[in-house]
Amino acid sequence: MLPTGRYFDVVTVDQRIGIETFDQLLRRGLPFGPTVLDHQARRVGFFLGSQSQETFVHYLGREDGSPPAYRYLSRGSVVVVPGPMPLRGDRYEWLRAPTRRPMANPLRPVALATMLVASAELLARVDRYGERYPSAADLVLSLIEGDATDAG
Repeated sequence: MLPTGRYFDVVTVDQRIGIETFDQLLRRGLPFGPTVLDHQARRVGFFLGSQSQETFVHYLGREDGSPPAYRYLSRGSVVVVPGPMPLRGDRYEWLRAPTRRPMANPLRPVALATMLVASAELLARVDRYGERYPSAADLVLSLIEGDATDAG
């Protein structure tokens, strides 16, 4: 266990949103730090520089969409991290392990806030699509019916 708030803070989110956010940050080349996955709690933790909460919350509020539920761990909290030798079946896993003491990057909380909201919106849209078209057959049927109506 490591105490948060002195050298780093951690933002944790639901695993589904966390994995999507991690993927978006990685694919877009945006700045972000170590990221940990808790398999049992089904949560992802993003490490930020200490005292990033004000910036993170500010930019989260500037986004058009609704932010997902999150926990901000700072002074007075602790976080469990994976050990140095990953073992099969471990509860904790690094998605992006720390390589050295991270350099302060003021854009990390901005990028994380932006991608958390974007990822939540993307997944909400995917869910709505899944409700409308629960199977590939439903999608094809709607396309066929749409063409028949358009031609008529």
